[in-house]
Amino acid sequence: MPITKGKGKKDGLQQYRVRVNYTDANGKYRQVERTAYGLSEARKLEASMQAQYTSGAPHSGGMTVSELYEEYVCAKKHEVRATTLNSLEKNFRLYIAPLIGNVKLNKLSARELQCWKNKVDITGLAIGSKKQVYTTLNTILNYSVKIGYIEKNQLKVVGNFKDPYFQTPTDKLHFYTPEQFVRYIHEARKVAEQSNSLTDWGYFVFFMIAYYTGMRRGEINALTWDDVEGDVIHVRHSVAQCVDGSDMVTSPKNRSSFRDLQVPEPLMEVLQEHKSRQEQVPGFLNSLYVCGGSRCLRNTSIRAQNQRFASGAGLPFIKVHDFRHSHASLLVNNGINIHEVARRLGHSNVSITLNTYSHLYPQETERALRVLNDIKP
Repeated sequence: MPITKGKGKKDGLQQYRVRVNYTDANGKYRQVERTAYGLSEARKLEASMQAQYTSGAPHSGGMTVSELYEEYVCAKKHEVRATTLNSLEKNFRLYIAPLIGNVKLNKLSARELQCWKNKVDITGLAIGSKKQVYTTLNTILNYSVKIGYIEKNQLKVVGNFKDPYFQTPTDKLHFYTPEQFVRYIHEARKVAEQSNSLTDWGYFVFFMIAYYTGMRRGEINALTWDDVEGDVIHVRHSVAQCVDGSDMVTSPKNRSSFRDLQVPEPLMEVLQEHKSRQEQVPGFLNSLYVCGGSRCLRNTSIRAQNQRFASGAGLPFIKVHDFRHSHASLLVNNGINIHEVARRLGHSNVSITLNTYSHLYPQETERALRVLNDIKP
């Protein structure tokens, strides 16, 4: 079971290939090769493979779901984003390991997985969260198929979670009109002026940025003064908050998320005022977070303040992500080219933007009809 040096590197760590030859339960010769980065990780992977294959257990029957998960993380930890691993860990620890972690792969039937799915279904998780849990299990089972531990991923037979009260994306899209946002942000400013604390001013600035730029929550939270250059915001980072409460600063969601956004005058004035406030605090650095200062704003606190501002302004509550929809809706309703809308939102392709906001183009349908009506045979 040799460890051989590969050609690639990841995060400065050398790639290694770990290979094992074995005879499967049907007497057929098999060879499996896996990749690790860093010699210590390669040796851990080798030890795991030796323990599995020298035990005499069939290749697909001697491993539990939890053991498979540990192997997957070991093999992929340098190939996927840290935020992805953090999400996998949380989903597996809370909703997979306690229910089927000790089940062996060759006992993981469609019936067993349906029972697991039924148990997750009654946990009270939101449909989006349940689908994330499904994706976690589906990912490691797909890995198991690729490696050769199992022939088929039975979870695909069972299928993903479904919302019995599913509505079309059009029905679920919520946003503030410009008039509503003015009321909302006046309430946020009033709260900040009354307390005059940097924290409350930070929440005010957060929602100003959200509405005027359409940036994602993690992108706004990761924004530092180094990223604000003149009237341009450079979107270069995002931040995720881990289970233990720590902040994990990473690159944005995709390549298209790296973008430069022109800052409109109302937002520029707010940013300049807020920077002046922070500069009065000893030890100010441009590396400080725009909204949070020395530490990112907590997601739970952002949500609570959002509810507070909406209630105070007498407005319906919309989620933080809906401020992104508000920005896009404002642009679309004012005839901004869909490619520019997609660029500002950091969408990987225009089809995502069209699928999400196509219902905001009724005037285009009317205009097309007028053009056709003018053609008289």
